[in-house]
Amino acid sequence: MHRETREWLEGLSSFAAEHRARRKPAEVERPAAERAAERAVLAAHLVSWLAGMEAWTSARRAFAASRSGADAEPAIVLTTSAVGIEAAADMGAMAGTPVALLRSRFVAVTELEYRLWCIRNPDEAFRLHVNHWNWLKTDVPPQRHAEFAAHPLGAGECYWLHRTGSVGTGEADRRDCHLWKWNGRHAALLQTFVRDRPGAPAG
Repeated sequence: MHRETREWLEGLSSFAAEHRARRKPAEVERPAAERAAERAVLAAHLVSWLAGMEAWTSARRAFAASRSGADAEPAIVLTTSAVGIEAAADMGAMAGTPVALLRSRFVAVTELEYRLWCIRNPDEAFRLHVNHWNWLKTDVPPQRHAEFAAHPLGAGECYWLHRTGSVGTGEADRRDCHLWKWNGRHAALLQTFVRDRPGAPAG
């Protein structure tokens, strides 16, 4: 890892910690079962993505070789929800897990923290870092429900959209979105590779 990369990563980590300390706590606490289900979905995906790191690190090396000053061993920035940050922290505390092994290069932050940091310290060409996002949209607006008519909701149920993707990995860059259902007790995967947003291609 280049010195510039290390300084950028340490700066982001410190900035995110300070931003979180200043943030007001949420006024409404979500049910424990809902948070646990979200955590399980996000943790499972993170494990899967890191398990495939040989492919995307190889793509990153090729990406770095074609760009002046790009780090072949970049910082790995996970953008996720507060629940996802907790899951990543727990994984990092367990010896032998991919997150623990990558601890010196890895940080988990919210999308807002990441965007604010990048405004101050831009790395638009991804010379220094890879960004992987992994979060659930749990408040899917009713206007989108017609798109998911093949998976009708029952009483008390709602849709979740699991948004994931990577940038900074060259040919391994991707953007995916999967449809889930929450019924107040457990989450169930309904369909993989749906549209991220209206008008966007499925994936």
